[in-house]
Amino acid sequence: MPLRNEQRQHIETLIRLSEGQPADLGGCRDVIRRSWERCVGEYRLDPGRPRPVRVLTQQALKEHREPVDELLHVARAGVDQLFAQIAPLGYVLLLTDRQGITVDFRGQREQEIHLRRAGLYLGADWDERYAGTCAVGTCVHDAQAITCHQSEHFDATHISLTCTAAPITDPQGQVIAVLDISALQSPRAQESQNFGLPLVTLYARMIEDAYFLHRYRRCLMLRFDTAREFVHLNGRGLIAIEEDGSVVAANGAGRALIDAHLRRWPPWSPGWQPSVTQLFDGELSELLGIPAASDDGIRAFRARANDTTCFVTLLEPRGRRPAPCPLPPSPAPVPALDRLASDDPAMHRVLKLARRLRNEEVSVLITGETGTGKEVLARALHDSGTRAKGPFVAVNCAAIPESLIESELFGYLPGAFTGGRSKGMRGLIQQADGGTLFLDEIGDMPLTLQTRLLRVLAEREVMPLGAEKALRIDIRVITATHRDMSELIARGGFREDLYYRLNGAQLRLPALRERADKHYVIRSVYQALLAEREREVRLRADAMSALLAHAWPGNIRQLKNALAFALATAEGDEITLHDLPEECQGHLGAAPQTFAVLQAEEQDGGEALHELLRSTGWNVSLAARRLGVSRPTIYRRMRRHGLVPPNSRESDSKLER
Repeated sequence: MPLRNEQRQHIETLIRLSEGQPADLGGCRDVIRRSWERCVGEYRLDPGRPRPVRVLTQQALKEHREPVDELLHVARAGVDQLFAQIAPLGYVLLLTDRQGITVDFRGQREQEIHLRRAGLYLGADWDERYAGTCAVGTCVHDAQAITCHQSEHFDATHISLTCTAAPITDPQGQVIAVLDISALQSPRAQESQNFGLPLVTLYARMIEDAYFLHRYRRCLMLRFDTAREFVHLNGRGLIAIEEDGSVVAANGAGRALIDAHLRRWPPWSPGWQPSVTQLFDGELSELLGIPAASDDGIRAFRARANDTTCFVTLLEPRGRRPAPCPLPPSPAPVPALDRLASDDPAMHRVLKLARRLRNEEVSVLITGETGTGKEVLARALHDSGTRAKGPFVAVNCAAIPESLIESELFGYLPGAFTGGRSKGMRGLIQQADGGTLFLDEIGDMPLTLQTRLLRVLAEREVMPLGAEKALRIDIRVITATHRDMSELIARGGFREDLYYRLNGAQLRLPALRERADKHYVIRSVYQALLAEREREVRLRADAMSALLAHAWPGNIRQLKNALAFALATAEGDEITLHDLPEECQGHLGAAPQTFAVLQAEEQDGGEALHELLRSTGWNVSLAARRLGVSRPTIYRRMRRHGLVPPNSRESDSKLER
């Protein structure tokens, strides 16, 4: 068959490349250029002599299929599903072994002659050493997904094809097969194939994971993902383990976690593998007890390698239960602390330590961003400990004027200073006698008072202003700050000796945006607000989605304010996305016409808004939804421009008469 002009030009380019002459390779991707160089330099392929399609005999094909027979069985469902998606677009599907031999194939019967002539057929050899640069052969060599589009193929007889391939690897990361989709004809632009790479990669991973699950079906298996919703359905990580927690094998995402761990903590000896309790911050009993730990059989753990939160489930082999693992005695419930979190690894560590500290006299320093709930944790420590029947006195050191903080904390006797109470005053420290003194924002305490507080802690006595004799006190001190105390000490803003007195133990509260149990926190805060108001208002799914997606720079305090705002302004028996404050609506609340209408409104004195309200029958809720803003925003702009609903104008007229 005579060569076409484009084939001749392609051959000439490759001949110049093989002879070391200048060749116009402009726009050629590096992965393709490297493959071309292998073809002419390492494989000695002659671009001027296109090679005929090589299809194996039935016996030779059988010898290639037998080693991957188990994989073919497992992959069948995925192959059929993928082909059903690509067949209407004119694509065929190839599954090859690690040598590039097509061991499974899906294609249209009416195209059989053309497909066989192009090598898109069962038994076809797509090894890069024979066929040159192509999706399958280059994928096998580089062990990565690739699209080889038209003239990127080395052999001139293939430049009408477009092919996309992704590797399927074994638990050791070695390529055992390649999944490929190809078409005889396609648009010239390579961008036309952008859909193929993620699609083929997805199905290759699904087949790889199905094969992994089949191969290690008699092992305990941990499945994990960074999104709780996907763990059961399509969790990315799989780690097969023994009952003692040792790792047997892992899929791609599991190996990536192991590799990250080994980079952070290099092994002492070659081939050493971390145990599963070294990969995840948890006890073996906690990992093996996942099925009973939550309603959905999922539990959050911190991955030690990168400090990310992973949601983990345990897959148990059929017909075999794991050997009983000695479980530590279940800790007695501590309601005041237990209600502060659900399934967040960072909060688990905080509350685990808090349980140990609740009955101790050691001073506790609580750190965390503003609004993370430091006072709530301090009160929970008090309420769950031996001092629960005593007073809990909270002092915000940043809120009391510096001129008053000394008298507020230490108290004073009658006549101690001008302007004081005639009978004097018991200071807050003395009021906490027998209980807990909570000093919030301790980093803002003036230096002069830090010295006096140090003496209180050291000698357990307080000297009111104007007194000649110190009073004995029995208090536990809990402090909190959002500031960097090390930096404050370095600048001379806080006494180092006082810091070590206060920091007997430190509890760091994570920011709300970092927590894995945001859904629980939102529900808990919302239910508490409903209880205060004695109302029954449903929080709709779109509002919950927006709340979960928000970054919460103000943390739980901001969340509480946002929910209180929504409850105060909501109409009816449910809170929707548009009832939330605008800053919480994010991109979910944006509507195409929002900015255009509001901008026009500023320019035309409210005519655009008036027209929108008139078209909605003065339904403020509907107008807000169309603009993607909250109802209070609409009401505020109505007042600015003097826009009043017709029924309100009629009511006002009747009242005037």
